[in-house]
Amino acid sequence: MKKILLIISSLFLMASCINSQNSKKVKFNGPVYLDNNANIEDRVEDALSKMTLQEKIDLIHAQSKFSTPGVPRLGIPEIWCSDGPHGIRAQVYWDEWDQAGWTNDSCTAFPALTCLAATWNEDMSSLYGKSIGEEARYREKTVLLGPGVNIYRTPLNGRNFEYMGEDPYLSSTMVVPYIEGVQSNHVAACVKHFALNNQEEYRSETNVTVSDRALYEIYLPAFKAAVQKANVWAIMGSYNKYKNQFNCQNKYLLKDILRDEWNFDGAVISDWGGVHDTKQAAEHGLDLEFGTWTNGLTWSKSNAYDNYYLGQPYLKAIKKGELSVKDLEQKVKNDLRLIFRTTMSANRPYGSFNTPEHSAAGREIADEGIVLLKNENNTLPVDVKKYKNILIVGENATRSLCIGGGSSSLKVKYEISPLEGIKNMLRDMASHNSDFKDVKISYEKGYQHTKLLKSDNTIESKKSLDSRSALKLKNAAVEAAKKADYIIYIGGLNKDLNQDSEGQDRLTYDMPDGQNELISALSKVNKNLAVIILSGNGVAMPWVSDVPAIVEGWYGGSEAGNAIADVLFGKVNPSGKLPFTMPVKLEDNSAFALGDYPGDGENVDYKEGIFVGYRYADKYKVKPLFCFGHGLSYTTFKYGDIKLSSETLSEGDKMKVTIPITNIGSRQGKEVVQLYISDLECSVPRPVKELKGFVKLDLQPQETKIAEFEIDKSALSFFDANKHAWVVEPGKFEILIGSSSRDIRSKASFLEK
Repeated sequence: MKKILLIISSLFLMASCINSQNSKKVKFNGPVYLDNNANIEDRVEDALSKMTLQEKIDLIHAQSKFSTPGVPRLGIPEIWCSDGPHGIRAQVYWDEWDQAGWTNDSCTAFPALTCLAATWNEDMSSLYGKSIGEEARYREKTVLLGPGVNIYRTPLNGRNFEYMGEDPYLSSTMVVPYIEGVQSNHVAACVKHFALNNQEEYRSETNVTVSDRALYEIYLPAFKAAVQKANVWAIMGSYNKYKNQFNCQNKYLLKDILRDEWNFDGAVISDWGGVHDTKQAAEHGLDLEFGTWTNGLTWSKSNAYDNYYLGQPYLKAIKKGELSVKDLEQKVKNDLRLIFRTTMSANRPYGSFNTPEHSAAGREIADEGIVLLKNENNTLPVDVKKYKNILIVGENATRSLCIGGGSSSLKVKYEISPLEGIKNMLRDMASHNSDFKDVKISYEKGYQHTKLLKSDNTIESKKSLDSRSALKLKNAAVEAAKKADYIIYIGGLNKDLNQDSEGQDRLTYDMPDGQNELISALSKVNKNLAVIILSGNGVAMPWVSDVPAIVEGWYGGSEAGNAIADVLFGKVNPSGKLPFTMPVKLEDNSAFALGDYPGDGENVDYKEGIFVGYRYADKYKVKPLFCFGHGLSYTTFKYGDIKLSSETLSEGDKMKVTIPITNIGSRQGKEVVQLYISDLECSVPRPVKELKGFVKLDLQPQETKIAEFEIDKSALSFFDANKHAWVVEPGKFEILIGSSSRDIRSKASFLEK
């Protein structure tokens, strides 16, 4: 025992020596700590100088599904990753995907990133990142595998719910506070999937062809913001190819752009099983290899991880002189820098897990992200003084929507379903007003997804299965609707394969299981109908003209049901805005109209170029189902006239743009004021307008606030592929400010000289 204690003590002493070398003492919240940040590079070089060649190789590949071995001899700890980006994944077995059966790993589920993007609120993004970072830190994770910022190119992408929409400016703005919030806990965010991973179909073999202009204007800006504005500490490569190289070993992406153009100093991590060649991985900028069954190996081989491309094959190639030690040492430096910023940071906080504060944060984010798409005749909020017999219809009213979806599947401590949230709300209202005690809630399933969901060794309870046929379920709901005063339909998608899920794309734009027919039937027997869609994607709505109220409720996490009830019953005034365009039909989406989605299995050509989402709809005069930036409120906002600080904008100048916004309604509300810019005189095709600013204002009834923006020449530029540079051409520009991309309230022109 004494010998064991002596060894442990020695290891801690070595770790302490590395921590303390070339460091200075600073005062931090009273106690004295070592400054981990000022001399990280010195500490990296010092640790590197003490490592053997074998230890360097060990540091750059996994030892288990989610960890690396570290360097025990030097006290350098393991790197532990956790799937995100919506919660901390349940612990799995060392070398299997199945859950390990821990009893203390049930997390808080935060809303899906589509919901976060729909808040159009940087404060919500910061709160999200800080909260999930605290949970990751508490669980002793080094790297949180998120956020995701791949562009919403097609509504069939199964993984869109993990991303932040179709617009590069919105994604770039929202990703920065998330990353900063996570990393304030000394947990590395790992922005993903770099790059052009815009579909799940054929994701592991498809080569993407895209113009340089579209690459730089549409698909790279959010990654660039993560690197240059948020100083993200890790980036994950994607499965697909670009320029016929797999992206986890892609020289153009990982070296030419990420390192040389953007000066990224963090670690590049492979997606699991995304590496295919030792030489390319060694020379093209990958720092850390994770995966499963790499090189055709299975978990039955005891040293499978040593046989990774960056394992023994790399070591043998170095010893033979076929590959450079210099490249290896650069990888080790990047990984050590990651470790010193996180696990070996003396200022690392303790974190927290499943706290009331995290639940409250999740609910607040969901509240702000829910989008009121349509509201004729003030159908919402529900008037419980008028409607006493309320019928809830739809499987998603009771189904768990935190599990499933692939790597983002979560084992949660609790999940409030929409039906529970509605009952909670009415119970609370009745406790404050006896007039509400006679409100009755009934429920009909209406439809049933017959495919049982299996994810991470969790199967949804068979007790929820209904033995009735689809026709009987539909008929029972319609008959109940005839007797009800008011119907709340809660359906949409779920996280099964071929819906909102990693690994496969959706097969159709329609909602599954006959929901369109069911909604149409309900609308014919009762006009007091609100349809709530829970999804991470747009869906077809052939019944849109027959339904007075429609809400996009997203996947709201642990507090989803309470947040939905907040909006339905008016406790919260909805303020979310769509982060992507909802087309009427797939042919109205540019990937289908101009591109060749999903490709032929080997190649996919982004023929639509820069005309993605509203850029396409504007240019080709396509009327969307609901446009980018759209979202209604229970109050009304009046926009004044734009004022510009100057009539011209020259190099080095900044222009201030202001506009007064007044809440002319009778209740408090929040409005997202959106600024778009049009280039009216240009030598190349440009979008009709592009989002270049937004601000969310909180206004009391009759209150006026000034929305303020500041723009410079970067907001006017386009990417010139021939010059490989951002270019602004002199001429006339127009600023458009509105409530959505199609609801422009004020315009003003200026000249760029």
